Amino acid sequence: MTAADEETALLGLAPVAPDRTVAYGPHPDQLVDFYGPWPGSGPLVVLLHGGFWRAAYDRCHLSPCAAELARHGLPVALAEYRRVGAGGGAPRTFEDVPAAVAAAAGAPPRETVLVGHSAGGHLALLAAARPGPPVTRVVAVAPVADLARAHELGLSDGAVAELLGAGPGFAGRLADADPVRHPPAGIPVALLHGTDDPDVPPELSRRYAAAHPAATTLRELPGVGHYAPVTPGTDAFGTLLELIRGGGPGAAEAAAEPPGAGRTG
Repeated sequence: MTAADEETALLGLAPVAPDRTVAYGPHPDQLVDFYGPWPGSGPLVVLLHGGFWRAAYDRCHLSPCAAELARHGLPVALAEYRRVGAGGGAPRTFEDVPAAVAAAAGAPPRETVLVGHSAGGHLALLAAARPGPPVTRVVAVAPVADLARAHELGLSDGAVAELLGAGPGFAGRLADADPVRHPPAGIPVALLHGTDDPDVPPELSRRYAAAHPAATTLRELPGVGHYAPVTPGTDAFGTLLELIRGGGPGAAEAAAEPPGAGRTG
């Protein structure tokens, strides 16, 4: 499957309506959609979508992913956040992530896996470095894990500069928001990246893993592009399920089966 085929396969899926939606702030994009069993048999999954932080891309394209994770017994919270062009950008976009996680986890907090795809992977990695939200683990899929390198490469026509705002102080804002410069705060991180990703080069995940080897594992998927890991029905999606489950013995088999088909916990 080509990169273009992967994109078409994901974006061609019909959006899946959530079971309920909760606001975590006054802005219309400060919302969390909930899917699946509650409390469910596994950890809470808080899901952050990508789209290079721009308002043109919202959470709807990850709703099939959220619904499929829920079908496997995982309670899922698909978070929206303020994005560039609609009240977002630094620091507001960054502030929304811990607020969304806290709203999803509730009180008392439960085991929470923060899963982010692409730009959402960047936000998840940044949250892992900043104490506050009750995050147990982070799974970053095709993440923009090295912001400075992404800026050097001009990814998505200068998306990093749009996020941070060009002009005086840019270097400082870049340093503050770059996950590669900030190690996880005692939180294990798993990176999942396709070797044929044309949108976010796998070198960004490799650079992050090299910078934080003690806390990070990197799993590369040969021949896989940007979208397959978050597209239900793909082998790459099965790998994502395995990582969310914890990647321990039997995780892959459990990921391949819905609840009641051999796993109850």
